[in-house]
Order: sequence, then structure tokens, then C-alpha cells
Amino acid sequence: MIITHLSIVLIFCATAFFLCFVLYLLSCIFISVGIEEELQIERLYAYECGYGSFSDARDAFDIKFYLVAVLFLIFDLEISFFLPLSITLNSLEQVDFIVILSFIFILTLGFVYEWKKGGLDW
Repeated sequence: MIITHLSIVLIFCATAFFLCFVLYLLSCIFISVGIEEELQIERLYAYECGYGSFSDARDAFDIKFYLVAVLFLIFDLEISFFLPLSITLNSLEQVDFIVILSFIFILTLGFVYEWKKGGLDW
């Protein structure tokens, strides 16, 4: 019984490896054939929404982009805890409810702090 399961897994792995190898060879063949040299050179440029590049991709970004992204991740992950809370709200004990209220209070304090510091202003 173990040998048959092992042989099925080995056949599956060999088939997957063979399929990957064949698809890789086909993509190499079709890439080199039929694409003009101008398109191959243009394909190497940076892509920005269909337009040509405006500047180097390694230029510095404004720090506000990073701050907003980090704030979004933090608050989005914290808000995702509210779904299990809403499902189990009827079966919570008093201690659990106090812990959740303190969590909401800390979340609100962090939001107010970022708002007062200007982290949400553009």
C-alpha cells in the first residue's frame, strides 16, 4: 500500500517536472521567434501604466507613501479582529469583554495619535 502511494507521488512529480521543462522550452522558442528587435529592446524598459518611464525607478519616494501604507496595514489587521468578535459576542464573559474594550480603546488612541501628528494628511 505504501509503495503504491509513493509511486503515485513520484509519477506526479515526474509529470510536473516534465511539463515545466516543456513549457520553459516552448516559451524560449516562441520568445526568440516572431518578436522584432525594437520590441525586444522596448520590452526591457520600466513599465508605468502604459506610459514611458518618467525617471529612474531607484529615485526616492516621499516618506508619506510608506507611512500611509504601514498605517493601513496596522489598522487593517487590527480591524480584522472584529469579525471573530462579532460572531462570538453573545458567548463572551465579562473579562473577555473588558479585554476587547481595552483593545478598541488602544486602537482608537493610536488612530487619534496619528491623526493629531498629521500622518493622515497629504
